[in-house]
Amino acid sequence: MRSIRAAATGAVVMSLALAATACGGGTDSGDGAGGSSKTLTYWASNQGASVAVDKQVLQPELDKFEKQTGIKVKVEVVPWSDLLNRILTATTSGQGPDVLNIGNSWTASLQATGALLPWDEKNFAKIGGRDRFGDSALGSTGVEGKDPAGVPLYSMSYALYYNKKIFADAGIAKPPATWDELVADGAKIRAKGKSVLGAEGANVSENIHHVFVFAKQHGAEFFTADGKPDFTSPKAVDAVKQYVDLMAKDKVIPAGNAEYAQNQSVSDFAKGKQAMLLWQSADANLKSQGMSADAFGAAPVPVQSGAPGQGTQVNSMAGGINIAVFKDSHNLDGATEFVKFMTSDAEQKILNKAYSSIPPVKAAQGDPAFAGPSTAVLKDTLAKSAAPLPQVSTESQFETAVGTAVKDLFADAAAGRAVTTASVKAKLEKAQQQMPAA
Repeated sequence: MRSIRAAATGAVVMSLALAATACGGGTDSGDGAGGSSKTLTYWASNQGASVAVDKQVLQPELDKFEKQTGIKVKVEVVPWSDLLNRILTATTSGQGPDVLNIGNSWTASLQATGALLPWDEKNFAKIGGRDRFGDSALGSTGVEGKDPAGVPLYSMSYALYYNKKIFADAGIAKPPATWDELVADGAKIRAKGKSVLGAEGANVSENIHHVFVFAKQHGAEFFTADGKPDFTSPKAVDAVKQYVDLMAKDKVIPAGNAEYAQNQSVSDFAKGKQAMLLWQSADANLKSQGMSADAFGAAPVPVQSGAPGQGTQVNSMAGGINIAVFKDSHNLDGATEFVKFMTSDAEQKILNKAYSSIPPVKAAQGDPAFAGPSTAVLKDTLAKSAAPLPQVSTESQFETAVGTAVKDLFADAAAGRAVTTASVKAKLEKAQQQMPAA
């Protein structure tokens, strides 16, 4: 999912799970669930460089939908920093949209509230069938064994973006394939007076995405097979420490990035202030900030050794956005029709091209717009070496608890306080204590 977001507090999510109340979608008067109201409300996540950019992308498509169906869509683009809390509030208050975007890692937590329309075979048939979507995208639509709570809309994976000129000036011939190579390249880059690798150290979700990948590479899982938190295993501790050590020990991530949480690392990279960036589907974002396409390259995120793949070679979470419907919408038929439109082959090409993401609809992936070098890296990663974040009902609490622990560790590193195995374990123990009882 897109990185700039704030996970909700565990208390709010638990109250949701207990209440299990659904939102009466649509603020306009309607004709009841499945009715014929001619207006839908849609909360779209902020996918572009700004809310204004998203409105420019979306409005022509919404106008097209209205022309085809007679249904007007009132869109609000919601920043990631507000989106999940807005959704949670809507779920308990009964005041919210008919249709909304959700980060795919939230889907299982929101599914547990009972607020979202289940996408059973009957509902999937209304939008062309489940088989239209790729397996990796469907893997992040809810708890295994249950009907999905959302439909894949945009698929994303992480890549290592690198500034070609900074690399050339430092005498680096190719992007690093392993973390050891990245640290070694970092010394050459710092010698030329440039920062090495950008991070959003105060962004809890961004932290989760990266420590999840490091955990996979260390052979660790943050949850047991029966869904219980397991944050303090030696391998999990080592994984979190390796990520934070990129600032604390290796001096690869600048200390100032400990306070970044709002896309600042992307802007720094676009302005040529740093050599590398770990980000999801960044091309459109970088270009919108004035960075020419030939100024940067994209490569797979490093692994510990060898080449990316499954198991300990995973190098990205399977990112993306799902589109969901509140099941108490006043216009379920119209909402379903809108999901069909947004996931049609034609719209998938238009929207994913605009956001440099990958269409989860298989028929759209063959379009030439998704054949560029950066996109090829993302597609290959999704196909071969990405893994979904834990699809458990407490996923959003996990993001808050562990993501905040990593944020605090970055703050320690930036302040010159020692980041040790013991201090990492202590932070993770505290995070695990914050998780709800099974």
